[in-house]
Amino acid sequence: MNVLGELALWIALPVALLGTVLGFVAGRHQRGDLQLGAERSVYAVFGLTILASAGIISNFLNDRFEYLYTASYSNRELDVFYKVAGLWSGQRGSLLFWLLFLMLFSSICVWTNRNKNREFMPYVVGILGAVASFFLTILLFADVNPYEKLGFTPANGQGLNPQLQSYWMTIHPPMLYMGFTSFTVPFAFAIAALVSGRLDSRWIEVTRRWILLSWFFLAIGIVLGMRWAYEELGWGGYWFWDPVENASLLPWLSATAFLHSIQIQESRGMLRVWNMFLVILTFTLTIFATFLTRSGLIESVHSFAQELKIAYIFLSFLFVIVASGAVLILWRLPELKSDNQIESFLSREAAFLFNNLMLLGVLFAVLWGTLFPLISEGLTGEKISVGPPFFNRVNIPIGLILLALTGVGPVIAWRRASKQNIKKSFTVPVGVGLAVAGGLFAIGVRHGYALATFGISSFVMAVIVIEFFKGTRARARIENENWAIAFAHLIARNRRRWGGYVVHAGVVVMFSGIAGSSFNVNIRQTLEPGESAVIPSPLGHEYKLTYEGMSTTSATASNSNNNFAFQLVALLRVENDGKQLPTLTTEKRGYIAQDQPTTEVGIRSSFLEDLYVILSDVADLRSAIMNEPDAQTATFTFMVNPLVGWIWYGGMTVALGGLIGLWPSVSGAPVRAPVLSSARTREPVPVGAAGD
Repeated sequence: MNVLGELALWIALPVALLGTVLGFVAGRHQRGDLQLGAERSVYAVFGLTILASAGIISNFLNDRFEYLYTASYSNRELDVFYKVAGLWSGQRGSLLFWLLFLMLFSSICVWTNRNKNREFMPYVVGILGAVASFFLTILLFADVNPYEKLGFTPANGQGLNPQLQSYWMTIHPPMLYMGFTSFTVPFAFAIAALVSGRLDSRWIEVTRRWILLSWFFLAIGIVLGMRWAYEELGWGGYWFWDPVENASLLPWLSATAFLHSIQIQESRGMLRVWNMFLVILTFTLTIFATFLTRSGLIESVHSFAQELKIAYIFLSFLFVIVASGAVLILWRLPELKSDNQIESFLSREAAFLFNNLMLLGVLFAVLWGTLFPLISEGLTGEKISVGPPFFNRVNIPIGLILLALTGVGPVIAWRRASKQNIKKSFTVPVGVGLAVAGGLFAIGVRHGYALATFGISSFVMAVIVIEFFKGTRARARIENENWAIAFAHLIARNRRRWGGYVVHAGVVVMFSGIAGSSFNVNIRQTLEPGESAVIPSPLGHEYKLTYEGMSTTSATASNSNNNFAFQLVALLRVENDGKQLPTLTTEKRGYIAQDQPTTEVGIRSSFLEDLYVILSDVADLRSAIMNEPDAQTATFTFMVNPLVGWIWYGGMTVALGGLIGLWPSVSGAPVRAPVLSSARTREPVPVGAAGD
């Protein structure tokens, strides 16, 4: 399998290059036979990529340590679960994994458009082939071939980073990769529209679901990454403005702006240049995010690369994307002029545009904070770190404005909002927001940003609830349905609109959860067995945690996990205002192939808060591992994190809203496939029926 896998990569590159050339030539000369050949090349590269990926997984499962990639990220004791995930655990495999998803979505795009949108497809296939060729070139010629062999065969591999040995790791990277790669399809259609001169809203209609799909995967991937950080990194937080965290956030921000602004183009014929800019920017940022984790330019728990050679190749590709996009937009600028202009600041168009500007403001701040240390080091030789205080100081005020706009934009009128519209839409929600903020202030909440967040969140949630209530009531009256059926039919009738409201509701819940971190409690205490720590909750009650002692399981024990050198488990009895709760455990773990011990936290979650316990230090780790009775002294960090669970609830709500928007509508009548010409023709390749 490994020989076939490596051979598949070498065959895939010329096939992808051939498909790229055939696609552009077919579009330029309207050759149906060449277009068919280009589309078949997509399927061929997808099949070859599957074969190459299967070879890598086979190497992991069979402990083929003569391969550098397998030896670097696996060992004999590693669970099968993580050996399969080895495909995306390191730089070499993750690039192949990126290509695998790219070809999956490219194949889906070609298949679903085999009978329609033929005016775009030659160029779309050409662009998809060009991106695939880029990644294949990197894999084969940039010293990152996953099939590279060592000069010898080690007895065992180095093993997987212990922090990555989490079930979140097995689903978080694939979600992000699906988000990155699926956005290649909207980018390809946008470039095809620019090249072909078909610059109406058709390309947006065709790719709307692809845009939402990419946004959906990115959103879920980011939330899963936050959960992984919360559980595995052992510091009690979920977002540290790490450069690679930032890299995943950047394309999500621009994709969010794009999702909002295309509504203005579809409804009012405006922002055509802006939308072209955003789609090119978003695709560029997906490549930039991939580059940042693989360039070796940053230090991060997420980054893979150790060499700079690949960085120059990525930078060259980024330059080609940006330069080509700019040239095409400038070329088509006269045809991209808007049909209308914004007539009033108090309008939905203005609200969406302002929302776009705020999103790009956050994007620029995050990008600048991420790249500034590199720029500083390049210019002065001194690397200046940019930490969370900078990002929070800049982005929290902008985030609050964006939160407010989620309640304003969807309900304010198009073109020009009247006083009556504003009063009708916002009187009750504003009252709810002020009441909540005032009530919290009255009971002693004094944190300014938290008060503002809870007040604005209440305003937005009131807007959403009122919209659902009015829509359901009207449907129930008109159709004579009960409220439950009317509610379901209301959503089904316009999934895009109501799914968007559900997404906004999820964002509100997440913002509220983030605001809860303003009231976190953090206490560090050293305990002997039998001693207790009392931890006050900001919600008014107290936790009492009694340290019962430590137990050890070594690699030689019959009940041990074979991948662990040891497990040192501290047991704590938990009481909440005298009420007994289930015990908590927190651990130190050592892995067979890793020298550095890791920490597994103990978490007791409830709807309103998490009790979070970290085994921070053991006075004599070696003696504790040997189960010596006088080596039980341990230092713990006890945290109470209010509302942190709301981040995960909000993330699930965002996912639900995304699924509602993605849920396919009832398809129309089947469309007969166009006849593809086998020779040059003056007429364009037949166009299929409209639809997405």
